Amino acid sequence: MTAFRPTPRLSTATFPNPSSLPRARPKGVAANVVIPGIVVAASVYVVISYIKSQLSHESSTIDKMFAQKNTPAVEESRRRSLLIETEGDPRRTPYNILNWK
Repeated sequence: MTAFRPTPRLSTATFPNPSSLPRARPKGVAANVVIPGIVVAASVYVVISYIKSQLSHESSTIDKMFAQKNTPAVEESRRRSLLIETEGDPRRTPYNILNWK
């Protein structure tokens, strides 16, 4: 059996200095400003479009549900119980601005 011999330490001279290695740098304004700007704008547009489509879908679903409940008798009962003539319609408050059409 042979005796255990640890491997010799490698000196730092055997590895290249990372700062001395050539780097691939994009050149020009397009690569530094325009492309990231386009990516950000496209991402924002996609997110806003998705949210808008989801709100539209939910709004139409809820409108269909409430259309079944909005009979003249229900509206009259709501008008009496919510005091719409004196207090105003709560569906038209600034808190419900998304519901305004």
